[in-house]
Order: sequence, then structure tokens, then C-alpha cells
Amino acid sequence: MQSSPAAPLPSWSVGDVTVHRVDEVPLPPATGEWLLPDARPDVVTAQDWLHPHFADPEGTLHIDSHSFAFVVDGLRVLVDTGIGNGKQRANPAWHDLDTPYLERLTAAGFPPDSVDLVILTHLHADHVGWNTREENGAWVPTFPRARYLTSRAERDFWAGYDMEEARRQMFDDSVVPVERAGLLDLVDVPAEGAEIAPGLRLVPTPGHTPGHVAVELTSRGERALITGDCIHHPVQLAHPAIGACVDIDPGQSEASRRALLRSVAGTDTLLLGTHFAPPTAGRVVAHGDAYRILPVPAA
Repeated sequence: MQSSPAAPLPSWSVGDVTVHRVDEVPLPPATGEWLLPDARPDVVTAQDWLHPHFADPEGTLHIDSHSFAFVVDGLRVLVDTGIGNGKQRANPAWHDLDTPYLERLTAAGFPPDSVDLVILTHLHADHVGWNTREENGAWVPTFPRARYLTSRAERDFWAGYDMEEARRQMFDDSVVPVERAGLLDLVDVPAEGAEIAPGLRLVPTPGHTPGHVAVELTSRGERALITGDCIHHPVQLAHPAIGACVDIDPGQSEASRRALLRSVAGTDTLLLGTHFAPPTAGRVVAHGDAYRILPVPAA
């Protein structure tokens, strides 16, 4: 069930940092079957811990679209910008949405003009849509005072990619206007990661796309990791080999997912799933020969 714009937004504390989940829209049940085709109902129902939060009793996956917003080192940060309103998309679940996303973001204390930094884990349509909004028939940056950040490897890959029409349209309405406004910054992300500000780091997690990054937050000895699409759904904790149908490099995607899970398993790190249905966050623990998540409810 979607929260109303006036409802308190779900949040988690990471040291002195409060991370808010800004809901856009729950995605339809068919999404999981399309996106993660190897997550068959029998595979899902065998993991009873996925029910009721992350899957229904028949094995249908619950998948959401949302962003995360927080303040770190004085910077007001938004991680990924969802699907966006009024965008013409080939995927019916993303086409011509009309959601109160900006009202929710404002309710969390992040009106668009106040955002300093937008981090894009990668340049897919459901992660860049609110980069822009329509004004007088033109797409303009939604966050005019912000720097938009993505990895250099990500932008360079798509610059040389032979795009189909739907992807070209997405770049034209959600990426190119930000570039033309001079607001897009490209970051080199080495294997050890790239520090953006004290307590804020980009972690390379390539595979889903070549320049995909996860986002690490640290404060007062506590740590959180925002997955982006390195992990789409908690069933991939139990079966890290399950990949997305749109992974550019499935083998690299699996390797990145396994490395990320190894790095957080058995620690106090809070894993925040960019597409995880509520409760969205949790601690990763060993489970059989793989992992599961212990949910941490939002405040």
C-alpha cells in the first residue's frame, strides 16, 4: 500500500544520519516474473522467510520503486530518482505515471530546490526518471541546485551503445537535459571505491550495467549499503546466481552480488534494497549455503 504524501516517511538511523525511503510506486506482480525469470514460484516458496514481506504464498515477488534521501556532511543527498511522471515508456508499468513522489520527497524535508547531490547508481529508466520534470513542454532538471553524479564508466558505456528507440528516448528526456544544464558529474570509481564526502562512498558493483555502483554510508561506527540493482530482490540472497534479464554482463553481475553479500554478511551493516518491498532494510546473515535478510523495520 502506498503511503500518502502527508504520512511520515519510513526512515532508518545510521549513526547520526537518518535515511528516508521516498516511495514512488509498487510495481505490478508480473514484474518479478519478467525481471528475474529464474526466480520461479517453487524457488521462491522454498524460502519461507520471504513471506509475507517480500513474496506472497504463491511465490509472486513484491518489488517497489523508491529512492533514498539523507543528509551527510551537510549535503542533502538523493540516491536514484525512480521512474518519473509523464514519461513515455515501452514498459506499461512505467508509462505516463502520475504519482505524488515530489510531495513525499518534500514531506521528508527535501524539497527539490534544497537537494545538493543526486547519486545515480546507473542509467536505467527506473533510476533516472525524476532527474527531470516537464515545464512548458520541455524536460528540465527537477533538482536545479544539485550536482548529479554517476560513474564515468557508466556514461561512457551508454555513449558508445547502439540504443534502441525506447532507450534513446529515455536518455533524451531524463539524462541529456541534465547534461545540457551542466549538472552531470562523472566520477572515476576504482576497485576500492570513491569517497564523495566524509561518510559517503561509491562502491563499484558492475555487471547489471558496466558502471553500476552501490552507495555506502558510515556514521559513528555504523554502516549502511544501498544496493541499486546489484540486488533487485531478497530471493537473490538465497540464490545469488539468479540474475536480471536486463543484466549487461550476467557473470559479472553475479560476482558483484556475491562480493557485496560476503562483505556485509554477519555484520551490523544495514542493507537497503533499492527495489525491496517494505520493510526494505535488514541485516544479512548466513542461511544454508547462502544468505537471508533479517528485516529491520523502519521508524
